[in-house]
Amino acid sequence: MYYRTVKVFYQRGDLSNYLHSLETQMNEAIRNETEDYILNVNEEEYIHFNINQYTQKTLEIDVENAYADQKEEMIKAEHFPRTFFVHSGKSYPRMVVYFYIPVKGNTELLNYTPSTRIFWTEEMKLQNNELVYRVVQFSENVDDINRAFERLTSNLKTMEGYINEDVQQFNSSLRTKISSAFTSRKQELLKRKNLLTGLKVPLKKAENVSKTFTIPTPAIREKITVKPYVTEKGYTPEPTLDMNTYRAVLQIINDMGKEFERKPSVYSDKGEEQLRDHFLMLLEPNFDGSATGETFNKTGKTDILLRHEGNNVFVGECKFWTGIKGYTKTIDQLLGYLTWRDSKAAVVMFVRNKDFSSVLERVEHETSNHANFLGFVNKDDETWFNYRFHINGDRNREVKLAVMLYHIPTVQ
Repeated sequence: MYYRTVKVFYQRGDLSNYLHSLETQMNEAIRNETEDYILNVNEEEYIHFNINQYTQKTLEIDVENAYADQKEEMIKAEHFPRTFFVHSGKSYPRMVVYFYIPVKGNTELLNYTPSTRIFWTEEMKLQNNELVYRVVQFSENVDDINRAFERLTSNLKTMEGYINEDVQQFNSSLRTKISSAFTSRKQELLKRKNLLTGLKVPLKKAENVSKTFTIPTPAIREKITVKPYVTEKGYTPEPTLDMNTYRAVLQIINDMGKEFERKPSVYSDKGEEQLRDHFLMLLEPNFDGSATGETFNKTGKTDILLRHEGNNVFVGECKFWTGIKGYTKTIDQLLGYLTWRDSKAAVVMFVRNKDFSSVLERVEHETSNHANFLGFVNKDDETWFNYRFHINGDRNREVKLAVMLYHIPTVQ
C-alpha cells in the first residue's frame, strides 16, 4: 500500500514561494506564445483558459468522517515514558491507535506553511487520501487519547483555514494578473509592428446637442479546458468601436426604449422600421461622424449600422418578439453582417406579449444555447443583457452583443 510521510504544513517551506512559482510559470507561458497566437487569439477565451489552468484547489480535512483502528505492536524501550521500567535496546508490546482522517482537494498543500500560521507541525502518513496519525497507548485512560486527537484535529483545521485563505487570495487575483500579462505582451508586439495607431474608429461624443425631450437615465470544477485555437497566420490591424462609445450608443437606445414603455399609447401602433427611426433620431445628432464622414446608417428595414471602410463595426437589429426561434434567427442574421474582430452589436426586441417576464426568462435561459455563444457578461438593466458571441467559424473573432427588450403592449 502506497503512503508517504508528511511533516504537515512544514515539509517544503512557505506556501507563498510555491504560489509565486506558479505565477512565474504562468507569465513565462504567456510570453512564450507565438506572436501570431497572441495577436489573433480571443483574449477573453485565452484568459479563461489560463484561469482554469492555474486555479488551485483548496484543502479540505474531513475530521467529521475520521475513524480509528488499533493493533498491538512492539515498541522500543527508548520510546516509552520515563515512568515505565523497561530495558534499553529491548521492545515491548503495546496497543497502538491509528486515526484515519480523510483529505480532499489539493493534498499537496499539506506540505506548505501559510502566511498566517501557528507554530506547530506533526509527522503523519498520507495514505489513500487519508492522513494517518499514530498514538501509542501508554495510558490506561482513554481520555488522554481523545485529548490528543482533539488537539491534532484542532491544529489541522486551523492551518487548513490559513492555507485556504492564501489559496483563495491567489485564485481571486488570477484574472487581473493574467489579463495584465497578456495585455502587456500584446502591446509590446503591437508596438514592435507599429500598429498601435489608427485602430479605433474615431467616433467622439458630440457636444452641445439640443434635445427635443429629456429622457431620465436609469441608475446604473474538475473539467477539461481546451486552449483556444488560432487558424490565422499573421496579423492585420482592424478598427474597433471603443467600449466607451459602444456603451454610450447602448445607453441612448435604452433611454429611448424606456420612453416607448412609458408611452405605449404613442408607440404601440408603430412598426419595426418606425421604432428604429426613433433610435436613429437620437443617435445621429449625438455622435460626430467617422474619418470617412459616415455616421449611423439604415440599409435594411430594421438595422442600425455604423460602417468603416466598407465593413460593419456596429450593427443593431430591431425586431418584434415572435418567439425563441425568431429571436435566434435575429442573432444569426446580425452575426452574418459582421466580419471584424471585436465587433459590437445589439439586438433590440419589442415585446407585445402580456407576460413580459416570461419572455425575459426565456432569453436568459435560451441565449447560451446558440452555437456562437461564448459567455454572459452582465445585466445593465432588468431588460438589458450583455453577452459575448463569436462570428461564424472563428471563436477568436469576438462580438460583444447587447440584448435589449422593451415592453410595448397593444393598446386596446
